[in-house]
Amino acid sequence: MPLAAVMETDTSQGDIVANAARVAHVETFHRLADVEAVWRSMETADHLFTPFQRFDFLSAWQIHVGQREGVEPFVIVASDAQGRPLAMLPLGTRTENGVRTASFLGGKHATFNMPLLTREFAATTAKADVETLLELLRAQPRKADLLALARQPSHWQDIVNPLALLPGQPSVNGCPLLKLMPKAAPTERISNSFRRRLKSKERKLQPLPGFRYLVAQTDDEIRRILEAFFAIKPQRMAIQKLPDVFADPGVRDFIFSACLAKSAGHGHAIEIHALECDEEVIAIFAGVADGHRFSMMFNTYTTSANSKYSPGLILLRNIIDHYADRNHTSFDLGIGSDDYKLLFCKSDEPIFDSFLPLTTKGSIAALGLSSLTHAKRLVKQTPALAQMAQLLRGALHR
Repeated sequence: MPLAAVMETDTSQGDIVANAARVAHVETFHRLADVEAVWRSMETADHLFTPFQRFDFLSAWQIHVGQREGVEPFVIVASDAQGRPLAMLPLGTRTENGVRTASFLGGKHATFNMPLLTREFAATTAKADVETLLELLRAQPRKADLLALARQPSHWQDIVNPLALLPGQPSVNGCPLLKLMPKAAPTERISNSFRRRLKSKERKLQPLPGFRYLVAQTDDEIRRILEAFFAIKPQRMAIQKLPDVFADPGVRDFIFSACLAKSAGHGHAIEIHALECDEEVIAIFAGVADGHRFSMMFNTYTTSANSKYSPGLILLRNIIDHYADRNHTSFDLGIGSDDYKLLFCKSDEPIFDSFLPLTTKGSIAALGLSSLTHAKRLVKQTPALAQMAQLLRGALHR
């Protein structure tokens, strides 16, 4: 598709480039407050987006984590000739070694990354549309050198991710997935034999005073469960000889803020599930949900004697049944093939990364990042190399 002459303008809100194509305008915003109204208008049923790209989730991350890490918002809004937003990419930039790289906001705390799109545009996007978007970005007066777009699902709600039409490569890890069939019997999502095993373990916990499964709803419940999480998680990570990523600056404040944030029609930005008794919180799983899918973000379980009864697995059974009863169609426990995930999630969802240069400098950086990702994937998929990497991480943590 030939590109028309590009017209560049500067506004107080962002940088705009116009082009006579289906994607006719591209505007970048460098303050979240300036794009909040458009962003929230795209969080509706006639748009396609993952719950990791909600404004409440990513604004909390940017305030508490992104700013500390030197991330500047670089939110891209692509519109048609009438100025109607078709797609929004919630990105942020940082400069390292002289290269200005734009990546999805949320860092390692966002399991999946994807634009927010009108459903009509997402369902009918052609390769020429996304190529036009890139050309418009390259023409911007204040552009990034490179788009480093990691952990993208190839589909969402059975609609192809338009960015999958651009050059990409498999991510380091895939995502184990459990598909939930509407009105299916509970034993079709978790086998009867596995349910019996978990029920047997649960009977050991049921005599505990006040034993219960809780979906945290009130601010007091959320704060109480999170305080327990931040007390238990460091102990768990120390036992595993792994660094505690939740101890990084700003992460605690981000988690509290996102868990407490609640928007009309979406519920809490992060939903918390727990097994507890009067004496302690026994297990915790938290994640995001959008009426179609639940995606786990973080979890932990007690270091007390109650841990021997597999409380995490018991809690997962409750969570899966909870969302299946609410007509969700899929469930995942995050990217990575940990053994406990494969007990529940039998399918595997492909995840891809894209390294898209916008300048000559970005082309060199894209080649380096692509090669590094390929090498990491090779290590992950080669048992001997993966074991060596795990031993090395443990040694460095001592």
